[in-house]
Amino acid sequence: MPLLLFLLLLFFTPLIHATAAGEFTFHGFTASNFSLNGLAQITSNGLLLLTNNTKEALGHAFYPAPINFNNSSRLGSATPSFSTTFVFAIVPQYPDVGGHGLAFAISPWKDLPGSMPSQHLGLLSDSDNGNSSNHLIAIELDTVKTIEYNDIDNNHVGIDVNCLISLNSSTVGYYKSMMGDFTKLNLMAGDALQVWINYDADNARLDVRIAPAKTPKPAAPLVSSTVNLSHVALNEMYVGFSASTGAGSARHYVLGWSFSLDGEAQALDLSRLPSIPKKSNTKKGTSVIVIVGLALAGFSLLLILVLSILFFCHKRRKKFQEVREDWELEYGPHRIPYVELYKATKGFNETNLVGSGGFGRVYKGVMPKSRAEVAIKRISHDSKQGIREFVSEIASMSRLRHRNLVQLLGYCRRQGELLLVYDFMKNGSLDKFLFEGKEPSLSWDQRFKIIKDVAAGLLYLHEGWEQVVIHRDIKASNVLLDDNLGGKLSDFGLARLYDHGSNPKTTHIVGTLGYLAPEFSKTGKATTCTDVFAFGAFLLEVVCGRRPMEFSSGHEDVPGLVELVTEWWEKGRIVEAIDPNMNGSFNVEEAELVLKLGLLCSHPQPTTRPSMRQVAQYLGNTARMPDMSLACLGGSIRFASFDVFSNDFGASFPSTAEVTSDHQSSTPTNSH
Repeated sequence: MPLLLFLLLLFFTPLIHATAAGEFTFHGFTASNFSLNGLAQITSNGLLLLTNNTKEALGHAFYPAPINFNNSSRLGSATPSFSTTFVFAIVPQYPDVGGHGLAFAISPWKDLPGSMPSQHLGLLSDSDNGNSSNHLIAIELDTVKTIEYNDIDNNHVGIDVNCLISLNSSTVGYYKSMMGDFTKLNLMAGDALQVWINYDADNARLDVRIAPAKTPKPAAPLVSSTVNLSHVALNEMYVGFSASTGAGSARHYVLGWSFSLDGEAQALDLSRLPSIPKKSNTKKGTSVIVIVGLALAGFSLLLILVLSILFFCHKRRKKFQEVREDWELEYGPHRIPYVELYKATKGFNETNLVGSGGFGRVYKGVMPKSRAEVAIKRISHDSKQGIREFVSEIASMSRLRHRNLVQLLGYCRRQGELLLVYDFMKNGSLDKFLFEGKEPSLSWDQRFKIIKDVAAGLLYLHEGWEQVVIHRDIKASNVLLDDNLGGKLSDFGLARLYDHGSNPKTTHIVGTLGYLAPEFSKTGKATTCTDVFAFGAFLLEVVCGRRPMEFSSGHEDVPGLVELVTEWWEKGRIVEAIDPNMNGSFNVEEAELVLKLGLLCSHPQPTTRPSMRQVAQYLGNTARMPDMSLACLGGSIRFASFDVFSNDFGASFPSTAEVTSDHQSSTPTNSH
């Protein structure tokens, strides 16, 4: 019996030592090697697949046993040096369309609770980002440029500590020598790449290198940071990988992995690693088999049967025929097949109709593959004039990423109509809460948050992207509310883009009465200033619970909202203009700020209006709004929009201008 115990102890000692010392090497994987979460799985040939082509998803894979990272018995730094290397590959669903990247992570938790997909890489959520309590160390391999996290491009390596804003980052590549001979790499090429991560505890230095697989370890690191991880790591931490997808998707693979605490990680034997699967062209093979089979058959009866079937399929396919031109190939990833939209809406059934307006009808749909809820807008467009520029703009705007913008997912063209596909917002549009009385009245805190959300989204359009985006139709019906009643600016059907620093082109006068700046009727040029004017009308609309212009059934004049608020201000009782449905429950200082800011944005002189950056600062209380009086605004403020509302101008308005009393929306308006 003692001999048996001795042999068992001798047998299991190396396994225990390997875990305690924190040293292991995997050439391919089995399910027992990892604690898996989300989409993560081990393929039949031993690959770790963190995500597949599912959109807005994540996957985690961590070594199942914790590693002792913070041992007070160590001399010098409490956190030891460590080294790791792994081989990975990112295979996007569409060429050069990222979604979203993967990261090597050191965390107190194996499942990273509360983490989110998309730009969060499955590591953190918005509420956790930047908290020292995260105790998170990550090396991100990011394929999407996220402006809110200060990403440098859509192909970079970054060092993250407790936050998704990297301490240091660099475009992916490697140095062939210490002399600076740099070779750029592409994370989205689908090739196997190897990463080396080394932490020197004595010098508190974290180095990251990357190179193509089968290439020697680069002499110089790509990214380095001086960071004392003893302030971050807990006694026991888990090591592993995280990946996520967003509007774009990709397969994130890990082929092999080696890790060592207090030592150099064992080199990987690349010849023992599993292979990355390649996409096979099954359509071509199937076509050849069918042709050969028909040729060999040679029987007239069979040929007639096949021709009959082909004729039937052709007639059915014609129902879903799309308009495709050669120049649209470059926008392929943004084009969604019509048959998918047809299935998503159950044939554009009227029961799925959620809104209509001057620019089209909006349907709710559920995409057949991803089961994602979308809003699909149908717009008639028989003319070929300008269609190429329009599709180019749609493709560009589908790359806009901001939490306060409704995501434009793609488009489709078919038989004289355009179809735009957006994220679906279950709570519908803001004007339903303000004017229809079918929903509970919004509190002041909810209204103020929506105002700040829309301001943040509009600031991103004006200043936060690679081009200036002019929305041109800002109003309550174009603001959609998410599950938490957060505001998202929608409907870029009227939007126009131009490069930063260039002059906007003259366009047709389209929009909604009550939101159009006076200078727009004279010059026909939409600018950031005209958007600010419309935002001013939106501010007053939300606070007062009234539309900027209302039309009576008789012939009596109905004063505009700017004039009404100005009159209350003259009487020294500006808060009397606030929506009575709030029953007097509001923050007086905030309400006065928004009302006066709405009037300032509605000033007839464009140069007097603030920029959206200033507006966001005033609303966020990071800058003080200048002291205002009616005198400083000028006596013409109450008549700021008179020229826009004149009979002569109204008579010249195109049919897209919305002036009916029921105020139909021209946006993807959602309702239930």
